[in-house]
Amino acid sequence: MRAPRASAVSAADPQRSRPARLRWPLAWILACGLLLAATPTLSEIRFSDRPEVFLNDYDLTMQVVLLGAIPPSFHESLRSGIPTHIRFYVELWQYSRLWFDQRLQTRTIERQLTYNVVTKEYKVVSTAGEQREPYVTKDLREAQRVASQILGFKLGPASALEPAGLYYVRARADVSVGGVNSLLARLAGDAEETDWIRSTFLTPMRTQ
Repeated sequence: MRAPRASAVSAADPQRSRPARLRWPLAWILACGLLLAATPTLSEIRFSDRPEVFLNDYDLTMQVVLLGAIPPSFHESLRSGIPTHIRFYVELWQYSRLWFDQRLQTRTIERQLTYNVVTKEYKVVSTAGEQREPYVTKDLREAQRVASQILGFKLGPASALEPAGLYYVRARADVSVGGVNSLLARLAGDAEETDWIRSTFLTPMRTQ
């Protein structure tokens, strides 16, 4: 009596259908991840204008103002005791007509805004890149103004610049709940950031 022959189709189905079942969900998850990463987020924070750079007899300084530094979506977290972090990234570059521009220095300025639920006061503290006294106020708009302005920030001595060189400053900023600025935090609405902006050219001999 001849033994029944195993079906080639039934034997092959478990091995071939399993990857097929997994392939489509995996491709869908990957496509969604790429779509989220590529989707631009509308940020409420922005610079009022390009950075301004000043050169006196001794120092090269800059100033810049960030608008909407504390988005309304952050207010609830701030008033519940979670600090808001504001970071400024500043770069000094030397322009080159014949080669790549040269980055001379990179500076990071970080400030932290907290709210005291007992005294109902906002406190702005510098945590990196600068030395300044803490600022305390009961007005959120005033706290936001103090946290979002960089005025007279020293980039270096004027004597370190080439007299005929062309220089410019780039700046960007991010604001985050609890100090975490990541893709997931931005998608969740807990962080926002700006694009890089650039100042006009400056030389020790003239400003263009």
